[in-house]
Amino acid sequence: MTLLPLRPRRLSCAVRLSLLCLLPGAAFAQQAPDSTPKTLDSIQVTGTRIKKAELETQVPVQVLTREAIERTGYSSVADVVQHLTASGASLSTKLNSSGNFGFPPDGGGVGAGAATVDLRHLGPKRVLVLVDGIRWVNESSGSGVGSSVDLNTIPLAIVDRIEVLEDGASSIYGSDAIAGVVNIITKKGAEGGHVEVQYGDYNLKGGDTSSIDLSFGGSSERAQWIVGASWFKQKEISSREYEWATVPVPGTGLANGSSATPQGRLVFADPSGNTYNITSNTGVTKPVFDPSQTGCTRTDDYHCFTTADRYNFAPNNLLLTPNERKSVFGQVRFEFSPNVSGWFRGLYSERESANQAAPEPFFLGTDAGVYNEWAETKLVISANNPYNPFGFDLTTMGANPNLFLLGRRPVEGGPRRYEQDVKTWYAAGGLDGVFEVNQRTWNWDVNVMSSESKATQTNTGSYNVKHINQALGDPAACAAIAGCVPLDIFGGPGTITKEMLGWISPIVRDRSKNTLSLGSANITGELFDIWAGPLSFAAGAEWRRYKGEYHPDPITIAGEYNGVPSGVTIGSYSVKEGYVEFDVPLAREGFWGKSLDLSIAGRYSDYSTFGGTGTGKIGLRWQPADELLLRMSFAQGFRAPSIGELYGTLSRFDATIVDPCNNAASTTPKCVADGVPPGYEQANPQISVVTAGNRELEPEESRSFMAGAVWSPSWAEDSSWASKLDLGVTFYRHTIDKAIQAPDAQSIMDRCIDSRDAFACASYTRNDRGQIIRFEDILANLGTINTSGWDFNAHWLLPETGWGQLGFDWKATWVTRYELINESGQAEPKGPGIEVSDSAIPEWSSTFTTNWDYQNWNVNWTMRYIDRLRESCAGANGFAICTDSAADQHWLGATTYHDAQISWRTDAWMKGVKLAVGVNNVFDKNPPICLSCTLNGYDPGTYDLPGRYTYAKLSLDF
Repeated sequence: MTLLPLRPRRLSCAVRLSLLCLLPGAAFAQQAPDSTPKTLDSIQVTGTRIKKAELETQVPVQVLTREAIERTGYSSVADVVQHLTASGASLSTKLNSSGNFGFPPDGGGVGAGAATVDLRHLGPKRVLVLVDGIRWVNESSGSGVGSSVDLNTIPLAIVDRIEVLEDGASSIYGSDAIAGVVNIITKKGAEGGHVEVQYGDYNLKGGDTSSIDLSFGGSSERAQWIVGASWFKQKEISSREYEWATVPVPGTGLANGSSATPQGRLVFADPSGNTYNITSNTGVTKPVFDPSQTGCTRTDDYHCFTTADRYNFAPNNLLLTPNERKSVFGQVRFEFSPNVSGWFRGLYSERESANQAAPEPFFLGTDAGVYNEWAETKLVISANNPYNPFGFDLTTMGANPNLFLLGRRPVEGGPRRYEQDVKTWYAAGGLDGVFEVNQRTWNWDVNVMSSESKATQTNTGSYNVKHINQALGDPAACAAIAGCVPLDIFGGPGTITKEMLGWISPIVRDRSKNTLSLGSANITGELFDIWAGPLSFAAGAEWRRYKGEYHPDPITIAGEYNGVPSGVTIGSYSVKEGYVEFDVPLAREGFWGKSLDLSIAGRYSDYSTFGGTGTGKIGLRWQPADELLLRMSFAQGFRAPSIGELYGTLSRFDATIVDPCNNAASTTPKCVADGVPPGYEQANPQISVVTAGNRELEPEESRSFMAGAVWSPSWAEDSSWASKLDLGVTFYRHTIDKAIQAPDAQSIMDRCIDSRDAFACASYTRNDRGQIIRFEDILANLGTINTSGWDFNAHWLLPETGWGQLGFDWKATWVTRYELINESGQAEPKGPGIEVSDSAIPEWSSTFTTNWDYQNWNVNWTMRYIDRLRESCAGANGFAICTDSAADQHWLGATTYHDAQISWRTDAWMKGVKLAVGVNNVFDKNPPICLSCTLNGYDPGTYDLPGRYTYAKLSLDF
């Protein structure tokens, strides 16, 4: 069979189409390609700085066009990229993060209200986000110095397309591009105006979304411009709307509920040395304590604390967090001469968002483990306190303290509410042009950019533990303090009065800021001809400066905040870089087929924090025939430590940890060796873990390998059954050394108990009652990450008939390996097919889209598949909900979501009118129950929000 000559644009389009099949609606109805050969202008695509006519490079670039994005029904850049099959779990408005996750070890805060992107499950910090090829400022979380980009600061209204490179690209773009690059290409101009209005709603109560996008542009002989504004509002959904989110862990009742209850839990010793673990009876204003009743059979107003007394915190949380975003933007391009142009781009955005958690508990006593002296070592609940029913002091002071744990949930103060106000501005400009060298065209550009993201977070419903201490002490001492009111924490709900709350409940305000300034210069062109064609190159230099700061509320700095303590973080660093890239044609039209090209790139970076580092990349592109493309690349990469990782001060986050030595296990030899006394019962599953930045951190280093093929068989083109058929496959492998991490706290404890690992056992401290009172988890270059897998894609476009044109797109990712090796050379539990720590790596995930175009109509149906996962029963052994209690395994079944959209467009009104209606999760599929997930009974980073989402969208061009 004789192969047909390949039209210059054919394989390029084939590559793009085969890689577009990631999202609903990525299939296109295209006219049959013109058979006349065309000459393509040189352009630059993500993954290389060299401008060329060939769009298919040595690495695959997934291009998400505006048309494909609109067919998803998504309202944000984050929603679009988070649904790629190669994306991992990352922040979104489905994650009700504040208050429950504390301060993560990287010093970046919880990023409440933000949305990030994770590629290859390597974390958002290892993905570089660009806007028109230029870096975007990192987010400000309100609770730390963020190290990844908040995609909510980039309105979807300005996006023309999104290019996603899932390969290491540090030699081209510098730090952070270990897992890949997301390059958001903005609209450069328009002729006239565009209005787009969308409304959507879930079948759960709340969660409705509204958006309005406006833009207007024009052009003259030498200028092109566009301005616009965007508004988006999403309302919250309470956890009470989803049945499986209304218990702490679905199917286990209150077994994993909180021991801090509205009635209060007390573990203490009386003057005779008798120890009690009791709680007051419901509805008791001032309970009566009978010291003669030392057992659990009591006639006073107390009973022994049991699982049935635990508090169900789940209904107070949110399934979907509220989020309102407003932005204005503009861009202008002016041609000074035929060879020199200038441009300017500006954006300002605001975000108001919120998170909510159950009423904040406070834990007092020597076993509290909250790293607060007012709660652990300086507390005396005076016998003179009018609400103390015991008749003696309860104290944590001195050689013989008798107050071990007092947990109280002051529901009178309402839920914790965290409200964020984030402002981001961005300004960039530059010059670019062309000139000739030996009759060869060279392109150059010079760019400058300055940007800032500033956030404040206001927290209500939290408490001042110093004021609690004072209110529980001697009433005479309290009376001497202005505003102090004695506190009643021994009765049931309602005993804490408004006046008491006024003394112990402050409004906590935190603020943070990130700034980025940069300047860059690039040049690209053809140097000279060699045996197989012109030798092309690109070279450039870049300077960047990062500044970040986080200022917690003064009561937090003073150590009085009952919640998660932290200190001030301030830091900055600068970097100077230079790079060079070559594209070397090795063969043309001969033994090696149509073409064989080699690409070589290198970059050197000089950081003010740790010095210099270099990276390189080599790629091979082989087209043995018109319809077949083979390619491979090997790249070195690195990620510089972020400001939070370097300069983050001592802070705390509360990790949910199941102590392996709890209850019956306390007498095993391993637990005895760990200092656990017989009959030990873990007081609280939430263990406070102290973390901090580390100025001695070194950059992470990576190696990435990619090999793949794209096949567009000519025998399938313009046949009776196909207008086009494109098939693609890519193998990837990433290895990261010196990964910056704080080891997983649960894994540390398990390792210590199982193997007496010295590092693990030195990380935490128990008191003589067995309770964990100190847990340290400091950042270091500890880990090695190895991951590999395959991407598959196919695009099949049927011939156009009188019934329109039908197309099918399939995209799948198969993760064959993910291994995180800790500092002791052992593998952490995270891996393919496993749910752990509120995130998962499905072995298989895929998207299959059917697209039908008929005249002015388009119908799109998408199926999204997530493979089954397994998790530990998370302390649920013996419960029926656990799939296999004996093996400590629970399976989360495979899940398939169905999305549909129908749209109609006409040019008869104005310049164009388009109406679209759609449903995401057509069959109202609920996510599988997750036992180990912290909130709401499912993993929101892997699965859709429970409930069907229906939307309508109207677009007008004028």
